[in-house]
Amino acid sequence: MPIALHAVGTALPPNRYPQPYVREVMGRWIGGQRRTDKLLDRVYAASAIDARHSVLDDFLPERGAPERGAPERGAHAPAGSEPAAGVAPTRATPSLFLDADGGFRSPSTGERNALYAQHAPGIAEAAARDALAASGELTAADVTHLITVSCTGFYTPGVDLHLQRSLGLDAAVERYHLGFMGCFAAFPALRMAQAFCAADPRAVVLIVTVELCTLHLQPGGDVDGVLAASVFADGAAAAIVSARAPSGPQRALALERHATAVTRDGADDMAWTIGDTGFDMTLTAYVPRVVEAEAADALAPLFASGGVAADEVRWWAVHPGGRAIVDKVVAAMSLPEAAVAASRSVLRRAGNMSSATVLFVLQELMDRARPGPEPGEPLVALAFGPGLTVDSALLRAL
Repeated sequence: MPIALHAVGTALPPNRYPQPYVREVMGRWIGGQRRTDKLLDRVYAASAIDARHSVLDDFLPERGAPERGAPERGAHAPAGSEPAAGVAPTRATPSLFLDADGGFRSPSTGERNALYAQHAPGIAEAAARDALAASGELTAADVTHLITVSCTGFYTPGVDLHLQRSLGLDAAVERYHLGFMGCFAAFPALRMAQAFCAADPRAVVLIVTVELCTLHLQPGGDVDGVLAASVFADGAAAAIVSARAPSGPQRALALERHATAVTRDGADDMAWTIGDTGFDMTLTAYVPRVVEAEAADALAPLFASGGVAADEVRWWAVHPGGRAIVDKVVAAMSLPEAAVAASRSVLRRAGNMSSATVLFVLQELMDRARPGPEPGEPLVALAFGPGLTVDSALLRAL
């Protein structure tokens, strides 16, 4: 059997913020000047995002609050699956971003990371349980390797140990962590999983990505600061990779080829560093132009090694880092809009959840109740990260 992606599971935290409401909050935080207010209006109106989720309830209004409850499943979870378990919402005391008088504050990195340690395990577990439920005959007892992925928090003993214990994984399961790689990190995790399964055909690898981007909210009044604050959100996704015969309800995807490239331009336009008041994101408005100029060259080795032409691929899982990112991939690769419908759907429903996002897109394409590749059809997935790095994979429906 080929080494395959058997199932993807997802989970969203309980607090759902409609994008127009977030625009109002940002207006109170950094607005007040005509130039900034016009910039906020333009960026949020063009975001193509309906709502984003956060582990934080700081900005929920006392009346007319967005619906809250048990952690919401990913927007594209397979029909008929049980709701994912997770951490029930609790009001943070004190608020991370609001002081006692309701004014805005800039919390320390330690404060933010403490909330990461509080919330990340539950949402990661929810996504993992969702993936296991969608994997068919595979169970937690079959898992031989666990790979966790995150760039929005650090602590140890960490999410990996929580997952080992809460899911009932074997005490000898091999645990690995990919940290601080950014939005493309699901691809190195998939490559690792494929290598483990190639070395041992009996291996079953569980990948869990969890990103709590909203903990690092640091809006500024410049274009780049407003842009970053308008797209990032919280979420978790999990994937199961194995060379065993697939048996679950989702479309299984054979992992055929991978490629990675660093663009000639844009090295300083996407970055992620640790500051005294949280992690500092650099995401400039220049990134989409780099993507449009260099995406075709970055993907050429993938198509050459896979023996597939770009125009033969109908299904694309493009990491929706923002509306303009998807637009520029469409332009660079001359894609029809239908090819990126899943990417636009995830962006609209949940925003940019860093490394978890492309797995949300793959989950939608693997859902048999939705349009997706037929057996034998290829699928291309790609994401972008600091560097500017372009990571991609060629998969094929089984």
